[in-house]
Amino acid sequence: MRRIIPDGWKRRINNLRLDLDARFDSTLFSTYVGARELYERFSTFMDRFYVGRWKRWVFIEPLSEAATIGLAGLILLLALAVPAFRETADEDWLKKSDLAVTFLDRYGNPIGSRGIKHNDSIPLEDFPDSLIKATLATEDRRFYDHFGIDISGTLRALVTNAQAGGVRQGGSSITQQLAKNLFLSNERTIERKINEAFLAVWLETRLTKNEILKLYLDRAYMGGGTFGVDGAAHFYFNKSVRDVTLAEAAMLAGLFKAPTKYAPHINLPAARARANQVLDNLVDAGFMTEGQVFGARRNPATAVDRREENSPNYYLDYAFDEMRKLVDTFPKSYNERVFVVRTAIDMNVQHAAEDTIENELRQFGRDYHATQAATVVSDLDGGIRAMVGGRDYGASQFNRATDAYRQPGSSFKPYVYTTALLNGFKPSSIVVDGPVCLGNWCPQNYGHSYSGAVTLTQAITHSINVVPVKLSIAIGNNPKNQWDSAKKGRAKIVEVARRFGIKAPLPDTPSLPIGADAVTVIEHAVAYATFPNRGKAVTPHAVLEVRTGSGDLVWRYDRDGPKPTQAIPASVAADMAGMMSHVVSEGTARRAALDGIPTAGKTGTTNNYRDAWFVGYTGNFTCAVWYGNDDYSPTNRMTGGALPAQTWHDIMVAAHEGVEIKELSGVGMGTKLPTPPASEAAVAANGAPKVLEVKPGPPPVLTKRGADILVQIEKMLDDAGRTVGKTSSSDPPQPARPVSSSSLAFPENFVAAAVPDGGPAPFPRKN
Repeated sequence: MRRIIPDGWKRRINNLRLDLDARFDSTLFSTYVGARELYERFSTFMDRFYVGRWKRWVFIEPLSEAATIGLAGLILLLALAVPAFRETADEDWLKKSDLAVTFLDRYGNPIGSRGIKHNDSIPLEDFPDSLIKATLATEDRRFYDHFGIDISGTLRALVTNAQAGGVRQGGSSITQQLAKNLFLSNERTIERKINEAFLAVWLETRLTKNEILKLYLDRAYMGGGTFGVDGAAHFYFNKSVRDVTLAEAAMLAGLFKAPTKYAPHINLPAARARANQVLDNLVDAGFMTEGQVFGARRNPATAVDRREENSPNYYLDYAFDEMRKLVDTFPKSYNERVFVVRTAIDMNVQHAAEDTIENELRQFGRDYHATQAATVVSDLDGGIRAMVGGRDYGASQFNRATDAYRQPGSSFKPYVYTTALLNGFKPSSIVVDGPVCLGNWCPQNYGHSYSGAVTLTQAITHSINVVPVKLSIAIGNNPKNQWDSAKKGRAKIVEVARRFGIKAPLPDTPSLPIGADAVTVIEHAVAYATFPNRGKAVTPHAVLEVRTGSGDLVWRYDRDGPKPTQAIPASVAADMAGMMSHVVSEGTARRAALDGIPTAGKTGTTNNYRDAWFVGYTGNFTCAVWYGNDDYSPTNRMTGGALPAQTWHDIMVAAHEGVEIKELSGVGMGTKLPTPPASEAAVAANGAPKVLEVKPGPPPVLTKRGADILVQIEKMLDDAGRTVGKTSSSDPPQPARPVSSSSLAFPENFVAAAVPDGGPAPFPRKN
């Protein structure tokens, strides 16, 4: 039933609605009137400050724009400062130190150290005045005048560098350099420079100028693995920094710019030239007169001779990087920063690897137009026994064994053949070596000829290029579309390589099966350990055991490290070892054959002979050897079966000395090599290894050991001549007596070898 509202209630409701509407309209009107009145009052007030005509454009508008730009700049600066100030979040930033690691070899003998072990025990007032002045004159003359950033010095450096067309002057103040040392890395990026500037200003607000200078002198890297001027003084001059002379102070101050380039134990002439520049700076800055520095110019500093201290620097760099990553996995509550680390290195194998590479580059490098080499020797559990990252660590610290990506050439093919065996092929399977094309790309064999029907064993033995490409097509298993089949086959090959431990990018290209994608030496060497490990892949590592400075065990690889993974079946690994043993016994790597030791491996040579490889293994070790040039220029027709195979042979002979020879699954025990002809037997009887069958080598040169011995003899002759030639001031000068050769002690294994006319230079005799 419909409800009827009385007329009285209707009138009341309508009156209420009219009242609310009137109140709302009145409020809006009052607000409008009040706002207009307020605006008129504000306009009347502001009219008093009105500036017109020329005064407005000369003063008001520029100030207004400056305020706007300044506010925007302030917001931008705050945004840029946030990443820098995050670096200072640790309240203990001043006391916190970088890692200080002492490294031992696998038998517990010290081999070197890395990291910063701070020595703040010498107060600033005990530093020689000459050293402080030399540092300020060279690094930051306005240090006590600026706020952390030397604006005028930075602008002057920019102008000088622009005029010179390169970097001639550094614009960073001492405070900026300290900020980089304490909080940042050495990467050359704009982001790092911005963070460095903010942190420099922040340091100036937290520390006094003297505290900043003291920290800089204590923590700057000075070359030779030393940090701080006191450590450098002990290393280079065998004395405390308190006792250094002006000439020595100038040499130390010259190290801040480029400690490796000007380290006196590596390049004494360059260090002295740099020290002379520091003395010029002292005079130019007005800190000393020319007369005061004259004695230092006439008698430059001489560093302690450390040529006999042969540290495995490439290995230590790699081990230290591994240690830094390892420390990040420790609990955050763990504050220890000083460690003693036992590594997997065997110094006998390390020295053999270094000497072999140096000797062969010295004798054959010029002929082959090869200037660099790298090698890695590994246990079958992935422990790195030896590493050579280049010919000369002093000249280049770039580690070609761990950081250089180079095309492996045919040494990549074992991953292809392994994939084929995993997909139904057998070592005896027949593949036709004939023309094949993928799009516009048609691979060619080394001799631009074809062998017809061959087995997989024959194909890998003679390093045929066409067969791996055909295998990639067959593995894809798509007969209707050859291109798609090859693409799927390459994906399977990459997946197998990943199982072996190859972490390189390996982009998908038609030439991937013949080694066109780049890998590193260390990855390649340890990946091959999967074959003698019966299919188990291992992780490359240098660290075996980590202890604190007090001797407490922190970490051990066999307990805490990654465990081997079964990458391929043991039967496939054995089949591959059997196939690859033919490469050594009758294929492209016959120079790598070891007498009585089972051996397998694969050579690799890339387009235009830019890279030459041999990667091989026994039942005990695996080893990869690479030769080439840093600028990717081609070698003079060097193949993997030449210097790389011979180098591998010499290194592995040393690695197996005193080691129980293990059987190689798929190959068995090694056999004795055939007896060489009478001429070669006569050479072998005299202790010289077999000569490479290459084009005539360069003129005879001394081995590194022989050159060092001659330098020692020269020094002995000079010392003896000075001793004999000394006379008193009242006596007439007497001629120095010649030194008898019988008074010089020659090592028993020192040999002066002659080279037959027209024949190749012999390999250096093993010491």
